[in-house]
Amino acid sequence: MAKLLVVDDESNLRMVVQKEMSRQGHEVGTASDGEEAWEKLEEQDYDVLLCDINMPRLDGIALLRRMRERSQHPPEVIMLTGQATVETAIEAMKLGAYDYLTKPYRITELAVLVTQAADKQKLKIDNQRLRAQLERTHSSMPEIIGESRQMKEILRLVQRVAHSDTSVLITGESGTGKELIAQAIHRLSPRNSRSFVDLNCAALQDTLLESELFGHEAGAFSGARARKLGLFEMADSGTLFLDEIMEMPAALQSKLLRALETRSFFRVGGVKKVDVDVRLLAATNRNPQQSIHDGVFRADLLYRVNSFEIHIPPLRERREDIEPLARHLLQKIAGPSAPDLAPSAIDALTSYSWTGNVRHLRNCLERAVLLADNGQITLKELPPDVVNNKSEPMVSVSYNSSGETSTTSFQNSAPANLRDVERQQILSALEQTSWHRGKTAELLGISPSTLYRRLREYDLDSR
Repeated sequence: MAKLLVVDDESNLRMVVQKEMSRQGHEVGTASDGEEAWEKLEEQDYDVLLCDINMPRLDGIALLRRMRERSQHPPEVIMLTGQATVETAIEAMKLGAYDYLTKPYRITELAVLVTQAADKQKLKIDNQRLRAQLERTHSSMPEIIGESRQMKEILRLVQRVAHSDTSVLITGESGTGKELIAQAIHRLSPRNSRSFVDLNCAALQDTLLESELFGHEAGAFSGARARKLGLFEMADSGTLFLDEIMEMPAALQSKLLRALETRSFFRVGGVKKVDVDVRLLAATNRNPQQSIHDGVFRADLLYRVNSFEIHIPPLRERREDIEPLARHLLQKIAGPSAPDLAPSAIDALTSYSWTGNVRHLRNCLERAVLLADNGQITLKELPPDVVNNKSEPMVSVSYNSSGETSTTSFQNSAPANLRDVERQQILSALEQTSWHRGKTAELLGISPSTLYRRLREYDLDSR
């Protein structure tokens, strides 16, 4: 059913049309003249406008002309008048009116026109959303490889939670495959025929993140020449995945919380409320309770996004997944001509502690494919640190619902404090790459903007 606005200075006729259209299931608002109608059009969106021509203050033709000049996405307009002339009909159609009815008219005739006009308006909106989605390419969900007990339990949880609309928070270190789990939840959900829209909250500057998430109106800021749909609108009736959600600036967290609670929001620079039906999936490589304790994330927002948590263990804690993952990645990298793994190479890969998890393993295999001879990867094609098993000191950090951490040391002892662990890992990665920040971000499996933020936070801006 459509959202209508009836504009007529005859109160009795206005009330009759409102009553009849409401009986047919439409949501109907009214205005007594063009100026009042324009005020309502600026406050919210309508699908169809039923508009008289002769009205005080601002007549129907003038209102139609103003909408054409100032509104980027006007509703479909059906002109209604008791003083029809060929000239006014032609002028209304030139200005973009959908159709033209002369008083008195039959309600059944008006109802048919309203349905047709609403269908056209819906097609325009759907077309705009599809065009916006085509600008963001999304690969199909890759196969999730996992032989370990932990991965089998994760897949069981995915199947259980997918059929609900529950918000899910996916936690785990960078490179463990959090986005793949989010895609799996979407593909198994009733929303799978709709959009899966993803955003890395650490990949954009704080000033651009709000516009990307909620969209903006023309003129909202310098360079905003036209209205832009935000990812919330693009994900309407589908799923929105916010990766690295705890990197979101504090000022934007309150707006996100409000949007999730009310299922509506305002575009940047806009005054019209936009209603959406979106399922939220989020991911983070941080300890959520520690982030609240440190004041970088709102507790009320965490409770809203963390209705159900899925934690993905690091690759070093599920070593039985390393070999099948390596073989799968080799097929993705090299296709049918992928080299085989020698037994010694499998042993080296399995015993190594992968700081960047699956992403780190893939980088290692890409190098090995380039160097492989005779269709086989041996120890000589693997990086020296993998062959000698000299990865940086690692600490496996786990946490419970109260935010307490426990650590398990690998190789050398490491600080138990979570922030110290993170600082030590960044410092070790910087040393491995000779302080090349781009390579360091790639090794750690995080975006450059996140790395720069961490370098400032831990006072590692210079060597």
